Amino acid sequence: MIKSKHLLGIKELTSEEIYHILDTAAGFRDVLHRDIKKVPPLRGKTVVSLFFEPSTRTKTSFALAAKRLSADFVNFSVSTSSVLKGETIKDTALTIQALGADFVVIRHPSAGVPHFLSNILDMSVINAGDGANEHPTQALLDLFTIQTHKKNFQGLTVAIIGDIAHSRVAKSNIYALTKLGAKVRLICPPTLMPAEIGKLGVDVFHSIDDGIKKADVIMTLRLQLERQSKGFLPSLEEYFKLYGLTSERLKLAKSDALVMHPGPMNRGVEIESAVADGPQSVILEQVTNGLAVRMAVLYLLAGVRK
Repeated sequence: MIKSKHLLGIKELTSEEIYHILDTAAGFRDVLHRDIKKVPPLRGKTVVSLFFEPSTRTKTSFALAAKRLSADFVNFSVSTSSVLKGETIKDTALTIQALGADFVVIRHPSAGVPHFLSNILDMSVINAGDGANEHPTQALLDLFTIQTHKKNFQGLTVAIIGDIAHSRVAKSNIYALTKLGAKVRLICPPTLMPAEIGKLGVDVFHSIDDGIKKADVIMTLRLQLERQSKGFLPSLEEYFKLYGLTSERLKLAKSDALVMHPGPMNRGVEIESAVADGPQSVILEQVTNGLAVRMAVLYLLAGVRK
């Protein structure tokens, strides 16, 4: 069972809760293969998205997940709201709740905003990414994708390549994978590696060739291009030369290694197109699995709220 009515981060979940979400998602994945892809569990419920940052996959996925569960979905447009008149995030969220919403799915550039709202709202708060802190549903869909192919997390070696210091995806995956018994390797330039990240039970590499050797899963992260102008990287070309996942480098991993990416991809920067579109890539599968996982999250949180 899920104990909380909120999903704020992987850090707050137990391994049992994670497995319960994954098991529930497996059932909803079967629903998505039916001719009629709609089920009634959230009929009469309202889900509101409150995104202060751009999103394609996460926002669309939550919208479809709500509609597949027969809930109403409202996309709150920050750019045309009273936020531009100076309204606080607290007052915005309380207004949404006063209008009868049952869930708010929030993405915000500041870490901790979902946690703050969870303390003042009665409706369920779902963290869709808060600054460089966490992105829990991305980690859950990544786990679900890995489980589909590898079955067991115990003893798996997962290599994560990219801007670890600023990546909420990396942090949520570190919490999730280590809880379930996987070995996590982090690979990036020293300028993008947090100083004490090793305390989370991960192995740190600055060489991609060493880091992906015999890996079961390779996860490349979006390089936030704005980092280049802040002196973290000499150039994008240099980054691809030293840390880009190419077909040749992929041979260093296990022959059945999965290639993953949370999107959006910068082709020719983090990953070669031949790899992104190759037979070992499960990148589009991640997107599809994200729908099943977000259906599972909404369904389970609705159960807690009863």
